[in-house]
Amino acid sequence: MLTDEQKAFYAENGYVHVPGLLTPEEAAHYRQETHCLMERLSALRNIDATWGAAREMTGETKTVLQHCHDVQFQSAAFARLIVDERVTGVAADIIGPNVQLHHTKSFVKPPEKGSPFPMHQDAPFFPHVNHSMIAVILHFDDAPLEKGCVRVVPGSHRDGILPHIGQGGWHLDPAQYPVEEATPVPAKAGDALFFSYLTVHGSGINASDEARTTLLIQMRDPLDPPTIRTHESRGQGMILRGIDPSCSTTKPSSDDPSDNPTPRADGAMGGGSMTMGGAMSMGGSGAMSMGGK
Repeated sequence: MLTDEQKAFYAENGYVHVPGLLTPEEAAHYRQETHCLMERLSALRNIDATWGAAREMTGETKTVLQHCHDVQFQSAAFARLIVDERVTGVAADIIGPNVQLHHTKSFVKPPEKGSPFPMHQDAPFFPHVNHSMIAVILHFDDAPLEKGCVRVVPGSHRDGILPHIGQGGWHLDPAQYPVEEATPVPAKAGDALFFSYLTVHGSGINASDEARTTLLIQMRDPLDPPTIRTHESRGQGMILRGIDPSCSTTKPSSDDPSDNPTPRADGAMGGGSMTMGGAMSMGGSGAMSMGGK
């Protein structure tokens, strides 16, 4: 699915932009599915996932980010999409022949007030032994710079898991990693952005008059166990491509958080502070989205 040039680019930079993975018609269909889902959910509960740190970034208190975890349990359209060979084929080119689901998330950045995301890695939220974890962001409408497109720090996937600040959502020091200095990756409807969970990324505010609509699928090699029990979302472990050679026996290296150091809010290393997940991932209460875009 990826050319040799794209594979080399990913290896060097920790991300690859794949134009036109979906057709414009498909992207429009999934955009409609996403917005209908957000309407259904928002009628029942608060689905704003804006980080406190994002409000601090902008000085705005009314920015909004609609989100939903585990979208394949909300719409059959997304259940089909996460096993689409165009998606899983690229994933297999990056992590190997077998691709296992970790979780899914939909995001809508509303017009004029769509919340930004401070720069961060996804790895601290759910660290794995071999760091095979990747994400793909599927764009269902255009995401130019003014819509708050994803920004990345090329090559940052080679730096390992970095110390994150815990207040207002786990993020990197904005003085060291300002969003505006990261490399923007503008996209068209139907484009896909694949990146390592170690790649530093974030996004700006949506200041345009149109929504920015995306789906994130987080995937791993089924033989790469998590180092701690965390973010165990509904549907996790589903094989999207290939097989599970472990026959579902792969487990965390330890259930004791003290044996598995992860970044703490103070930048030191400690255990147990990252065990966020469970009920938070069951459809999106809006309290916090873990690892946003």
